[in-house]
Amino acid sequence: MSPLKISARDVATGPVLEILGDLDFAHAGQLRGLLPTLALRPGQRLILDLAGLEFCDSSGITALIAAHHHALAAQADIALAGVPANTLRILRIVGLDQIFPVHPDSEAAARDTRPSH
Repeated sequence: MSPLKISARDVATGPVLEILGDLDFAHAGQLRGLLPTLALRPGQRLILDLAGLEFCDSSGITALIAAHHHALAAQADIALAGVPANTLRILRIVGLDQIFPVHPDSEAAARDTRPSH
């Protein structure tokens, strides 16, 4: 198990959360707890950079869905960046690739001007 590390930075389109390590039952609460503290304004885009994600279980998927709901409640968009192949496969199996725009990296996610919903 790798401990979860989340770092936040702001870009012109909104906040970027870089998620490293395991997003699992033991750690997913960290992401869910961080969401209400984000200053997310209408029209912005929350980017979850998953390039450093090592493992994601159903609790992690639930945390990603919570981030989606948080963005929608703020009238903002959400995008995933750098999604590892194994996590992308899970997102496709459960149909979440239809809800989350997926980009190769956070810079591409910030450049995409299409709304995610």
